[in-house]
Amino acid sequence: MEKGIKNTKTITVTPDKTAETMGSGILPVFATPAMVALMENTAAESVEALLPEDSTSVGTLINVKHLGADPVGAEVTCESELVEIDGRKLTFEIKVFDREGLVGEARHERFVIDKTRFMDKVQKKL
Repeated sequence: MEKGIKNTKTITVTPDKTAETMGSGILPVFATPAMVALMENTAAESVEALLPEDSTSVGTLINVKHLGADPVGAEVTCESELVEIDGRKLTFEIKVFDREGLVGEARHERFVIDKTRFMDKVQKKL
């Protein structure tokens, strides 16, 4: 795996992705939690096929700016780029655009983990 890996994902804002529905506000606009999920998913998808068998990545940090509102029916496009690799830590720069320009940006860290070991550790919390 090398720096510079990019991914793009476009979605349409639907009622289930609004602040009103997700409980992060009262207006029917693209919710920050939905934007964060889109950002994480776009970054994760960009490297998933490159990870060792039985591995995946998990999000550990995201520093987000939500810069503009989008109504139900709007299309938003997320672009991620892997900008740093430090052992198992992967750092991404992410931007989200609507047809008028930038509506969100983030710096996001993910760690490569062994799925079985990770889930064994999680299950011990029960």
